[in-house]
Amino acid sequence: MGISMFVSIVGTIVVLILTIITITKGYGYKHTVDELPEEEEQSTTYEASKESSR
Repeated sequence: MGISMFVSIVGTIVVLILTIITITKGYGYKHTVDELPEEEEQSTTYEASKESSR
């Protein structure tokens, strides 16, 4: 019974350490965001789509 208790405790500690490592890497990930298109590009695209739908 002592061996199974020891294996259970070691397994729990290993899972806890791996969980903490994974969460830390997730928070450390650098997300990137694409820049918004220029105002002229948006209006040109909108006007072109209006003209093609006529």
